Amino acid sequence: MSRARTLATQLRDSSKLIIAATHAVTDTVEAMHHRIASGPLLLNQPFEPIVKALTAPSYKAIRHIVHAVGQGIDLGLAKLSPLNEQPEMKPGPLLAAINGVWGDYLAVTQSSLAIEMTILHRGQDLLVGEAPLAIPGSKYRRIAIFLHGSSTDESCWQRKGFDYAAALENDCGLLPLHLRYNSGLHISQNGRALSNLLQDLVAKWPTKIEEIIVIGHSMGGLIARSACHYGETSRKSWRPLLSKLFTLGSPHHGSPLEQAGNWLETVINLHPYSEPIGRLGRIRSAGITDLRYGNILDEDWIGKDRFQRTTDPRVHVPLPSGVECYAIAATLGKDQTSVLGDGLVPVKSALGIHQDPRLSLDFPESRRAVIHDASHLDLLSSDGAYRLLSNWCRG
Repeated sequence: MSRARTLATQLRDSSKLIIAATHAVTDTVEAMHHRIASGPLLLNQPFEPIVKALTAPSYKAIRHIVHAVGQGIDLGLAKLSPLNEQPEMKPGPLLAAINGVWGDYLAVTQSSLAIEMTILHRGQDLLVGEAPLAIPGSKYRRIAIFLHGSSTDESCWQRKGFDYAAALENDCGLLPLHLRYNSGLHISQNGRALSNLLQDLVAKWPTKIEEIIVIGHSMGGLIARSACHYGETSRKSWRPLLSKLFTLGSPHHGSPLEQAGNWLETVINLHPYSEPIGRLGRIRSAGITDLRYGNILDEDWIGKDRFQRTTDPRVHVPLPSGVECYAIAATLGKDQTSVLGDGLVPVKSALGIHQDPRLSLDFPESRRAVIHDASHLDLLSSDGAYRLLSNWCRG
């Protein structure tokens, strides 16, 4: 849990994040300076001691200045008592993007910028306090929970004037709820937390819930599968209530973008002159590196260097039993012959198809679909995708 959230603490933590980033860049520039100016590698860089001795005062001064500026900002904000009484900034796309890139760091440092997982109904946190829920629509016994993707928040489900949640409530009689979470954490961490949160939701719901439907876009689909796994292994009472699981553009077998980034980082680190630049790649969050192969379990990352280039390390996790599972992919191509993905996730990965049949996910053909001439984000406003979703929910 992060510290008390006020406008002052968020501004101070924003300052600390900028200072930390500046230190990282300074370290990279210094390392590159030493490598380049220290002479040929073949001669074991004979000028390295001289270069370090000459440049040390300059870089030391830079670090002192950055530290002093950070301390000054922090002390200044601490003395602005009106800010200590102001509520925190409302979460939004900017904070969601920051959490997507640095969310694991924010959580470890207990920053007030770290997003805490919550289930929302029309922007209201449903699980604050111990009192039973009292919300409009809680008479519903069928609920749909929407999970956003990496570096976004629940507002992504309202795109280009289309609102998935409102449409499904109107067409299918489902009460729509949204999950907000820190997408920079490991997918398995969010999956386990979601399982626990759903348990609390079922326990506090004013009426008996008869059916839960989960709809995940991109990373959200992986978190849903992770939550199902941990819900089963822990015998959570919400798990038998799950009837349908929809994944939209989810990288079940990874995303080429993160795979290419890992490959590029490996190549950069091979050469001493470029190796300092490779260090900057290690600031990306655990959630992003999980997208390389689609990790959804703790075993996929615990005790391993998540930046090291390896073959697919995952433990295979089948689709949850007793649940109707559906997968929708998007492609930038305009017809059935296209092999393009949606710009971020290949069609086969989004449909759970793997080159090794043993690792493929068993989505039935009747529950797989491809939306053509659409990007990854277009799935959030696609009329074709919504028609499929609403028909499957009714069916």
